[in-house]
Amino acid sequence: MIPVSDPADPRIAGFLDVRERDLIGRQGQFMAEGEVVLRLVAGRADHKIRAVLLSEARARRLDDLIAGLDTPVYVAAQGVMDAIAGFHIHRGILALVEPPPPPAPEALLTGLPTRARVVGLCGITNHDNMGGIFRNAAAFGADAVLLDDACCDPLYRKAIRVSVGASLIVPFTRVADARAMVRMLEDAGFEVVALSPSGTTALSAYIPAERTAALFGTEGPGLPADLLAATRTLSIPMAGGFDSLNVATTSGIVLHHLTRP
Repeated sequence: MIPVSDPADPRIAGFLDVRERDLIGRQGQFMAEGEVVLRLVAGRADHKIRAVLLSEARARRLDDLIAGLDTPVYVAAQGVMDAIAGFHIHRGILALVEPPPPPAPEALLTGLPTRARVVGLCGITNHDNMGGIFRNAAAFGADAVLLDDACCDPLYRKAIRVSVGASLIVPFTRVADARAMVRMLEDAGFEVVALSPSGTTALSAYIPAERTAALFGTEGPGLPADLLAATRTLSIPMAGGFDSLNVATTSGIVLHHLTRP
């Protein structure tokens, strides 16, 4: 472990101004925060931990984990760590991680098992929703997540934290747009269903195909009208006078239905 007492120490430059750097990207790397996420990353051979920054209090509790890391581990007083990050890091644990390159969409889909469930996300820009959807995808055994170019980054620090690390577990990749997503899914043998309050089939009445992909759009506008017209649409019946659910909540209800025996 390497002690750090100066926030301007060049060795910890990668941890400076965490929030601002999160928003502009880290050239293929991401910031992991908290013990649960760090332990998860440390157990994955396909993720390379480049550096770790710990508060002194946290360092004393992580001897077992630190001993197995082949990377610089910097330790700072809480005040110094907060100055480096630009805000109070109450978890006291940050790690700079390089993930594996995302798979090609076609290769990801064709490599899935005969019975498979895929989540398609279109225009999801809220990191809490993104993290919640990935958490549901992991909880209900979804095989992959596809994102269009308008979606936010599942490896954004907050999205990883909300997902409880699920965005590091569930395979995902990006496609150009929602229409390309539908074409790829259909070419790979998936029945594509789209969730909408105006859906023509109630979710409870839908019998999933062996390969089923469910599309979710951003809250408010939802999925584009031409996409709904080109796919089978599902709805979740609700109490009279109300037809709105949070998209992450919606994904949990839908995935529970799609993945049950």
